[in-house]
Amino acid sequence: MGTLFIVSTPIGNLKDITFRAIETLQQVDAIACEDTRKTGQLLKLLSDNLGIDFSNRPRFISYFEENEFRRIPEIVTALKNGLSIALVCDAGTPTISDPGFKLVRECVLQGIQVEAIPGASSVLSALTVSGLPTDKFHFIGFLPHKEGNRKRLLLQTSESLKLVKSTVILFEAPHRLLRTLDELQGVFGDIDIVICRELTKLHEEIVRGTISSMINHYSSHSLKGEFVILFHLPEKNETSK
Repeated sequence: MGTLFIVSTPIGNLKDITFRAIETLQQVDAIACEDTRKTGQLLKLLSDNLGIDFSNRPRFISYFEENEFRRIPEIVTALKNGLSIALVCDAGTPTISDPGFKLVRECVLQGIQVEAIPGASSVLSALTVSGLPTDKFHFIGFLPHKEGNRKRLLLQTSESLKLVKSTVILFEAPHRLLRTLDELQGVFGDIDIVICRELTKLHEEIVRGTISSMINHYSSHSLKGEFVILFHLPEKNETSK
């Protein structure tokens, strides 16, 4: 029986890939990837810039949210037949706000070995540079698309912070950033937050300030890249809610 490897890839800086990740991607029989073009480009960059040999490139299996239920039986069958497969996402650690956990769950149920090849993660990278408490954190990923569900999740997060004081981390896309900041202010008030953008890349940006100052800052900017938003409620806010 084969092994499913959960392989983290760089979130920006190509040099952040690990030796184990490179070795695994060279040796597996196939790579299940969110976007085959982006994974192909990653292997080409590793070959061109770092001299990594991918002359015997593994075959790619397209695996993303819309086709994962169709792909899972195919991948599981291949693993049972002794093939080794790496799961990667477009950037960072697979299954974190990306498809993959259903595949891992099925492999666990089928008795197939699953092995983590750790590496870059925008969640942990943002947390470590935020200056916010790191002993406990509450990651809520991307907010839902529907307004009611978004508000419900933020209210539930507010309630959970009364029980466990922790740093909250969420993702947001450029076109929804200002809307999300406005919703955060509506639930938590004009609190201090940290916003990280383009982590590990050339134009990395880490901005700290109140939500209102962030709205003013980003209202006059062209928004690009994925955003990570972090906050930790001060004591007075926690006790007053």
